[in-house]
Amino acid sequence: MRRKRHLEMLLERIPPHPHPDPGLEQYLTPAHVAAEVLWAARAMGDIEGRTVADLGCGTGILGIGAALLGAERVYCVDVDGGALEVAEGVAEDLGLGNIQFIKADIRDHGDLVRVTGGVDTVIQNPPFGSQERADRGADRVFMEAASAMGRVVYSFHMAGSEDFVRRYYEGLGGKVTHRLPVEFPIRRTYSFHRMEVSNVGVVVVRVVFG
Repeated sequence: MRRKRHLEMLLERIPPHPHPDPGLEQYLTPAHVAAEVLWAARAMGDIEGRTVADLGCGTGILGIGAALLGAERVYCVDVDGGALEVAEGVAEDLGLGNIQFIKADIRDHGDLVRVTGGVDTVIQNPPFGSQERADRGADRVFMEAASAMGRVVYSFHMAGSEDFVRRYYEGLGGKVTHRLPVEFPIRRTYSFHRMEVSNVGVVVVRVVFG
């Protein structure tokens, strides 16, 4: 695939969560944001020909995008079976045979490492912990799982938490090598949302282990 816009157009076909749970902060990563991050990861040599995991994949936009960009194998992991069914259907429609869908809690990342053998690259958009209904420690769980599974990690976080995120990854043995700030539009998804679209400042960090 030679154009980022072509990737974005394909990712725009991916539907949101069929029954989003506010406790899990289930939002669809916007196609243009996913394409931007995946294109940058590809340019860094972290996608094409690599094994990739999308943790908390939802309906699969990051994992499917990695497969479209030439990943050798992609593991899409989520605790929500309904979301995985949607993702699997999209992958089938796109003719992607290099994705394995795994229903699992990422807290059991030891089991995931055994199943996958570990991966070259983890790309994840964990819960931000920005809602009262959300698990405010969920981002740490995802960071720990990613550090256990991948050699390189791309991880989405609220821009205001960047210093904490850097320190936490360093405590896990990682080194932040790059950062990509993005505007992350969240569309009205839950009954407590008051605005049709809220723009949230997000930073994607690239972390290297080993």
